[in-house]
Amino acid sequence: MKAKYISMIIASGLVLLTACEELPEGPFVKNENETVRPAFVSPAGGTSFAITEANENSVMTTFKWNSADYGFQAAVTYTLEVSINNFKDINDIGVTNKTELEILNSKINTVLLILGAEPDVSTPVMCRVKAVINPNIPIIYSDTLTINVKPFEKLIEYPKLYVPGSYQGWNPADETTVITSAKSDGKYEGYLYFPDATTEFKLLKVPAWEQDNTIGDPDPSGMSGTLQIGNWGGNNIKVTGGPGQFRIRADLNEATYSWVKTTWALIGDATPGGWGTDTPMTYNIGENTWTVTVDLIGGKAFKFRANNAWDINLGDTGGDKKLEYNGDNIPVAENGNYTITLDLSKTIYKYKIVKN
Repeated sequence: MKAKYISMIIASGLVLLTACEELPEGPFVKNENETVRPAFVSPAGGTSFAITEANENSVMTTFKWNSADYGFQAAVTYTLEVSINNFKDINDIGVTNKTELEILNSKINTVLLILGAEPDVSTPVMCRVKAVINPNIPIIYSDTLTINVKPFEKLIEYPKLYVPGSYQGWNPADETTVITSAKSDGKYEGYLYFPDATTEFKLLKVPAWEQDNTIGDPDPSGMSGTLQIGNWGGNNIKVTGGPGQFRIRADLNEATYSWVKTTWALIGDATPGGWGTDTPMTYNIGENTWTVTVDLIGGKAFKFRANNAWDINLGDTGGDKKLEYNGDNIPVAENGNYTITLDLSKTIYKYKIVKN
């Protein structure tokens, strides 16, 4: 009887082990076809809004949606995303744990201008809700809701990081030495002139030395490419190869940074060197601009590029005198001698063409 009893226990144990091996880990999650995505309730698609200086502090609308259903109880974080180019460029306009979000006219106006919407022109705005539980569960999105919004022109205050350093007396409040986030997405960029062979600096979220808002390099070399955010930022970031104008980038999402010295030129079939040889520009320290006076060929085109290579080049997509990386070629109307100016000192890079 004792041997039989032991055999029964072993057999039962094997059954239990088998059962344990078949149990799914974690909460039950519906498959993709069964998961219920958030769905907009209001506003209705096609609804139009016009934003003006008079109503910018008023509520444009309250977005409402049904809850996402993953098949189990969970706290869901919802982010309302908008785009004007089919979500190639995206801006978050609010985060909530509820199923509704009130949006001010001033908020959507700034977001649309940052995304490149034309002032005083009704723009189709694509909206969607992103639902997130935790990194281990796939993100789900609502269907796209399209509304029409006409923003008004207003000076944009882009998010900025202050860049105090050895090149400007370690002044934390200097508004002329900042890098900005053109899309308010945690990615910052700017072109700064460093007069010395070696420059050291830190980044600040605010125009003051505060422990939690100071950003630097965790590595003593100051050249690791990794950011330390807070705790006084660790070590200074170090740049070598000056003097010159450097492109500084900082990604707070990934905690990384990069820098590169730039010298700029024209290239294109409108220029004396065609598409094979650069026509160098000269940097004006006082004006913080690049200029060149050159004979150009009408009916042809050119671009700006840095360091005699295509890694960094600027063109004008849309013909609005605003420059974009890898943008369209810039046409020249007629033959003549021109003075061309490249200005990289602001968030939106611009240029001028003046016929002499």
